[in-house]
Amino acid sequence: MNNTSNRILLKNMRVFAGDQMIEHGYIKMEDGKITDIGDVENLQTDGDDYTEVAILENYIAVPGFIDMHIHGVNGADTMDATKEALDTMTESLPKEGTTSFLATTMTQHVDAIEKALRNVGDYIKNGSTPGRAEIIGIHLEGPFVNSEKAGAQPEEFMINPDIEIFEEWQKLTNNMIKLVTVAPELPGGLPFVRHLNSHGVIASIGHTNATYDQVVEAIDAGATHVTHLYNQMRGLHHREPGVVGAAFLHEELKAEMIVDGVHVHPKMVKLAYEQKHDDGLILVTDAMRAKCLPNGTYDLGGQDVHVKDGRATLADGTLAGSILKLGQAVKNMIEFSGCTLKETIQMASVNPAVQLNIFDRKGSIEVGKDADIVILDDQLNVQYTYCMGKLAYEKNDGV
Repeated sequence: MNNTSNRILLKNMRVFAGDQMIEHGYIKMEDGKITDIGDVENLQTDGDDYTEVAILENYIAVPGFIDMHIHGVNGADTMDATKEALDTMTESLPKEGTTSFLATTMTQHVDAIEKALRNVGDYIKNGSTPGRAEIIGIHLEGPFVNSEKAGAQPEEFMINPDIEIFEEWQKLTNNMIKLVTVAPELPGGLPFVRHLNSHGVIASIGHTNATYDQVVEAIDAGATHVTHLYNQMRGLHHREPGVVGAAFLHEELKAEMIVDGVHVHPKMVKLAYEQKHDDGLILVTDAMRAKCLPNGTYDLGGQDVHVKDGRATLADGTLAGSILKLGQAVKNMIEFSGCTLKETIQMASVNPAVQLNIFDRKGSIEVGKDADIVILDDQLNVQYTYCMGKLAYEKNDGV
């Protein structure tokens, strides 16, 4: 189904357009944008030169997924700091329905972080390529995190939140750092959160041993996000609600969650859904380079990560990112929580776009927005992905 036309007409499938479902719909795309949506009964081509693509009637078009937390895929990692690594990521992610993402760094020596940041900034500056997932910014995960909740982040490179260092890094990236994971209880944490908030950068509470009261202070300072809910944070306790309790009780916080059945027990996924609802959660993968590759040993920040049967762990058994695909997270969320497809789209597409302040161009299928569209079959498997109006992935049966 390869097409090179700038004008594409998808027709016959169900279309999840905005808040409504069009049962027999069509979508027109031109120059990377959605130009028309409707019921095929009202379709008018007026002799326009469109490449028509007939989709099966039981398939459904949904907005492209946005991954706010992903380190790597298919052998590549953001910290590789090469154009080739980012090319691999942008080419690979449409296979799982991801059409845009935040390239995510990790705690390393400052030189390694700076090299990776400069590389992503340059890559974004050169412009996104239609037919590939778009890097819409950077998620700086570490080094401003708490060694008591290190996880797979190397403790020896962790430092206290530092506004001056952050501003140097932001300049390196042409202001493309959009989200920073920070432990607000560290010295300088609250002023750092205030600084991020005042400069339009999302302050995310993560890899943190903060108490409930300290999280509330961070919210007051401008924190609006939680990095991978439950994982590497002070948990829920009846005498100390912790970070999890604060996330449940404060609507100001949007909470990421890795819904692979490994990082978070399915019943805890359901609990989070019942507390935060679909407008309070964001599906992420936190995937590392081993995603899409066989079982084996792979590198993550200079550490060996052993991947076997869906788990990625360090030698001591510590979870080290995931190999989760965002399309699978969508399916898992429905299975684990009992939520609807509409609600998972809220979590995988709408909420990330709103949180990143790009809902004017991404996150839903509406006229005028980027033509980032995923076609799912009736089992919610990704069949086709369009990035900026160009076919980026087509499932071949038997592959």
